[in-house]
Amino acid sequence: MPITSAMLRIAEHHPEHLAIAGDGQRLTYGELVERSRRTAAVIDTLQNALGETGTPPSPAPETGGIPISAISVDSAFAAARFVAALAGYRAVSATIDPRWPLEHRVGVVLATGIGVIVSDSADLAAALAAQGWGGTILTLAAFEERERTVDPAPPPEVRDGREAFLLLFSSGTTSRPKAFLKTRQQYRENVAVSSAHLEPLPGVATLAPGPVSYSLTLYAVIECLATGGSVHVADAFDPFGVAARVRDEAITRVVAVPAVVQTLTDAARREPDAFDRLELVVTGGANLPAAIRDGLARALPQTRLISYYGAAEIGFIGDSRDGDGTAITIYPGIDASVRDESGREVPEGSAGTLWIRAAACSDGYLAGTTDDVLRGADGWATVHDQARLVAGKLHLLGRAGDVAVTGGHKVSLPEVDRAFAAAPGVGAAIAVALPHASLGSIVALVVEANGEAVPDREALAAWASERLAPQFVPRRWFSLPQLPRTVGGKVRRGETAERIADGSAVRL
Repeated sequence: MPITSAMLRIAEHHPEHLAIAGDGQRLTYGELVERSRRTAAVIDTLQNALGETGTPPSPAPETGGIPISAISVDSAFAAARFVAALAGYRAVSATIDPRWPLEHRVGVVLATGIGVIVSDSADLAAALAAQGWGGTILTLAAFEERERTVDPAPPPEVRDGREAFLLLFSSGTTSRPKAFLKTRQQYRENVAVSSAHLEPLPGVATLAPGPVSYSLTLYAVIECLATGGSVHVADAFDPFGVAARVRDEAITRVVAVPAVVQTLTDAARREPDAFDRLELVVTGGANLPAAIRDGLARALPQTRLISYYGAAEIGFIGDSRDGDGTAITIYPGIDASVRDESGREVPEGSAGTLWIRAAACSDGYLAGTTDDVLRGADGWATVHDQARLVAGKLHLLGRAGDVAVTGGHKVSLPEVDRAFAAAPGVGAAIAVALPHASLGSIVALVVEANGEAVPDREALAAWASERLAPQFVPRRWFSLPQLPRTVGGKVRRGETAERIADGSAVRL
């Protein structure tokens, strides 16, 4: 179910059906197809003009010579329509988070050979010029002005599945981003899995707030358009305006990060009637805290919650729908294996590195951005998540850095986090590993004070002892006024540990 064929079909038979809405702007399917002809024409003109005044960037060889164009703006609507518009043309599109450090934004442009960028960032333009980059960068306003005056390109068309389609990146907030490509066929396989399990059904109105540079939001845009739905985007989640938007736009499905699900629950408590038609909330990142699940269930008993697990490089892998969300059902057609450092499968229930075999998996990281290997010759791939397999269910333990070895025991730090999700007086807490001379490392817990008093260490230790195995119970306790978070609201474990090391955290 390629995105372009769905767009063309709906534009022909139901041109007035809403495709994308956000930022006070709206595009029907008929308008999206027509607008895509102008977007593609501008991109084609700009790419063809590269090299007239210098050396043009060469797209990464993994693209097969297809030019790469990127958008890096705050507008989720602009980013969504940019990606959708180029889907039916010989083009690779990318969304670069404008919140990334300048060094990372410049690095991915130079390393991947991006030739055209739409960005309002003056510092990005200056930094690229200083590096001798031979591409073209335009502001969003300048790009849209060119769209208004250009002769339209031919209509979009369904293209060969082997073509590179999207250029994506691992997180670039704190570490150097790694780039990887999705071919059209890999994305079709990905949409087939999500449409079978996450319900982006024809005609469904989905709210997907957040930057389109987030894979969760980008996937929501693609899957909605590929299945004939409407996607409502937002630059950021508006906790006070969400009720009106859900009601007025007849939203029945929300796709959002866990922090937004919590805020959505708070909004539903204030205005429950506005959410009467909301049927489904889909969130990425399995092991969703039970407190968030329970809170949504109390506020919106008619609304179902699916917490899926996937990796941008690999695709959708499985989901959890009840309980504490720790037992993930693996989707049909997805193979999973947990292995030790030597590559041998570990016994059931033992911890190890998770390997996945899936048709939607990317071929590998772009060589210009990393030496890391994503997928082996046998088709099995890993992003180094740690996990256990128990009775056919997948239990995630976090990334390699989320597992502490203390006194010979492997301790999953996310499991410690979850134990404190409902602790009295604890709004947010995260476990970290601290170096220890004899044990290798010890577990410490950092509680967010947020201007309020936090429980003392005795109360925290008693709570932990009732819920955790002895080796999982933290040995040290700290507080911070605010835990460091990503733009999406996820607590940064590594940076939290650094706050302890530099003395910022208060020892309890």
